[in-house]
Amino acid sequence: MDEPTEALADRLFRDALGALELYTIYLGERLGLYRALHEGGAATSAELATRTGTAERYVREWLEHHAASGLLDLDDVAAGPLDRRYRLPAAHVPLLADHDDVRFAAYRAIDIVRAARQLPDLVEAFRTGTAPPPLPWEPEGRAAENRTIYLTRLGAEWLPAIADVDGRLRAEPPARVADLACGMGWSSIAIAHAYPLVSVEGFDLDADAIADARRNATAEGVVDRVSFSVADAAAPELSGRYDLVTILEGFHDMARPVEVLKTVRGMLADGGSVVMIDENVADDFTAPAPELERYHYGWSVVACLPGAMGDPETAATGAVMRTATLRRYAEEAGFHSVEVLPIQDPTWRFYRLYP
Repeated sequence: MDEPTEALADRLFRDALGALELYTIYLGERLGLYRALHEGGAATSAELATRTGTAERYVREWLEHHAASGLLDLDDVAAGPLDRRYRLPAAHVPLLADHDDVRFAAYRAIDIVRAARQLPDLVEAFRTGTAPPPLPWEPEGRAAENRTIYLTRLGAEWLPAIADVDGRLRAEPPARVADLACGMGWSSIAIAHAYPLVSVEGFDLDADAIADARRNATAEGVVDRVSFSVADAAAPELSGRYDLVTILEGFHDMARPVEVLKTVRGMLADGGSVVMIDENVADDFTAPAPELERYHYGWSVVACLPGAMGDPETAATGAVMRTATLRRYAEEAGFHSVEVLPIQDPTWRFYRLYP
């Protein structure tokens, strides 16, 4: 093979290696194997199978794969297959076992597996220009990848960085917040935790996500100040008087973004604010692009764009929504300007819209 061909062949092998590794991480997360190793300490395959209610032979193969891949440590590589004791390295605990750590990353495996379930339908959607049928919520629902990040940073770092918004959320009379595309409710819950006076209303089209959000609010003890509704963010009946409207990591998925922003303008009280978080992408298309841009494009192809294609009037934004695109949508919706906020994050970009 010539050098470019060989390089691509090597890249595809490494991609397959990574995909297979994520599938095994999915199994470890779903079956509680990482948590059992973290909480119970080193184990043989039989001990881990007993702890987790799984079949020893399957667990043995999983453990050997993980040790061979450097994801687990092994006490004695020369021991017999049933005598080997495996342990989860301390450095891997935040990423694989601790759901409350902002570095937790096993959710990526859940996302990848969930996206793969839809690929056969997506093939046909490419041919017809429509949307693939929605995935059933079970067996895994959406991965709650933003949960700990929102609970840790949204009310402690990001909103306090916007001084007048932070001030209003702390002031009397109590502020009202509308959280659009709230998903499983963690952004709404995080705002309520950080600002004890506010009331938050979360809205999402996904009834299963809203059901989870209500359970999460109850478990977090904020159900008296946080409510959730199944609603279209573009629906005019959402109009009200909110001091803050947030759209966090969901705007690019909306089929009719201009209509949504028109609704948002009508929801604002005098002096009300709109804060948005979306993907941190370059201002201009480049090829080849940096890895993060490729990552966002990948999700756009397999999930974000298809999710918006069922509406015959879709704007078909996709995950790679550049600042100029948002500014165009905002202008069409009647907003005066869009500010890129000076909040630094490697994955997300922060915006404020001015009516």
